Amino acid sequence: MDLDQTTPVPPPVQPPMVAIRGLTKFFGQMCAVNQLNLDIPRGSMYGFVGPNGAGKTTTLSMMTGLLKPDQGQVWVTGVDVWANLAAVKAKVGILPDRLRLFDRLSGQELLTYTGLLRGMNKVTVAQRSKDLLEALGLADDARKAVADYSAGMTKKIGLACAVLHAPDLLVLDEPFEAIDPVSARAIADILGGFVRDGGTVILSSHVMDTVQRLCDHVAIIAQGRLLAAGTVAQVAAGTDLESRFIQLVGGGQTHGELTWLRPS
Repeated sequence: MDLDQTTPVPPPVQPPMVAIRGLTKFFGQMCAVNQLNLDIPRGSMYGFVGPNGAGKTTTLSMMTGLLKPDQGQVWVTGVDVWANLAAVKAKVGILPDRLRLFDRLSGQELLTYTGLLRGMNKVTVAQRSKDLLEALGLADDARKAVADYSAGMTKKIGLACAVLHAPDLLVLDEPFEAIDPVSARAIADILGGFVRDGGTVILSSHVMDTVQRLCDHVAIIAQGRLLAAGTVAQVAAGTDLESRFIQLVGGGQTHGELTWLRPS
């Protein structure tokens, strides 16, 4: 039977930017990530937080094709990560924590090398590299070896490498660590513009104030398990995010006073 032409046809439902189902990873007998399920909506600035050893970096590594899970699946824009690894990596920009770079190259050379490895043409790489070096305050140090960069400068050139190919998804592990306030504002503006234009950012940080200020969604993980996920307001549940985080992960215990720690 023909459809009534006056009946509106709903648009197809887009999959979330990232869908995680049953994600699990063991290191020996230790379960680092335990049956994690999470949807990350498109166009969101998504905070991913937890205490040290919670499984954040392990989860992000499995999500982006850097570490194979023992169980579970991850889809990025509806594409199975581990069935179509090359296709997914083309859509994703990654800034791992403590990223090791080819630091004998200059900042300009590193960006050029990164772009050519991704199959970009030289003209596009040159123009985007110039734009990024200026935006991140690295233009005057473009010809300096990355080995001679400060910790903050190294973080910024790593971010430039992550965004050079204009990905759909950015996964950033501690992007503001060792960054001065002026550079942090510039990075926040870049990420905000990326999200407004339809990109998605997953941001892992230990600084709850940064997550609450920049992110619209957040997930809290501890001991490899998801404790809460949703909008920042939903997860905060009427309090500030840091207080809610401490409540969920079981922090804030009283400790014996260090009576010996007194000036003589």
